[in-house]
Amino acid sequence: MFEIRKDASFSERNIPLGVLEVSYPENGFDRDALHSLIERELAALRDKYAGYDRKAVFGGNPYFRFFRKFKKTYPVMQQFETVMFKGRPFPEEDPVTAVPFLLELTTFVLSGTHDIDRIDGPLTIFTPDAKLPFDGMRGDSTHTYPNDICGRDDTGIIFSMIAGADNRTCVHPDSRHVFYPVFGTPDTASALIENALETLSGFVRTICPGAKTESAML
Repeated sequence: MFEIRKDASFSERNIPLGVLEVSYPENGFDRDALHSLIERELAALRDKYAGYDRKAVFGGNPYFRFFRKFKKTYPVMQQFETVMFKGRPFPEEDPVTAVPFLLELTTFVLSGTHDIDRIDGPLTIFTPDAKLPFDGMRGDSTHTYPNDICGRDDTGIIFSMIAGADNRTCVHPDSRHVFYPVFGTPDTASALIENALETLSGFVRTICPGAKTESAML
């Protein structure tokens, strides 16, 4: 596992955070398996949520409540609704990012993707007490939030749970050595994150049997 640290601002909050590190071999993806996995999981979701009601499904969701404190809409809820009910195609062009997206749709747990080879030094998880600026993954200027869950390396901030990934370490088409953070909230049970890590690992093994994986709970 690449080096990850927690500073006191995060560790004292006892918020679960999982990390899955993956080394994908070049040309090792089974795209037929990826497509079948996606179709199978989406079909199960359509059956499960045939009578979908947003309030019933997300009203008590800890991520929904956490984002609402920042006056934000939980992005996984938006993704779920656009794929399942508004006809948005599932983005399966890049298998590296398809698996965490599928994890989010099937578990409602928030994840992300970063290129380890673009990280400068160890990753430090922290909670800021102010709005700290950084460049978002689309090159736009964004910022952290007080009581946000964030990561930084020796160069700067690489993710904010609320604002998303940066544009330096976010994945590119050639990214093969990556890590997936699986975020918790103050109200999330550690078991939920542990199960999500195992589900994500299973997705990775399905689409790329030759991938090397290592997971950790922080």
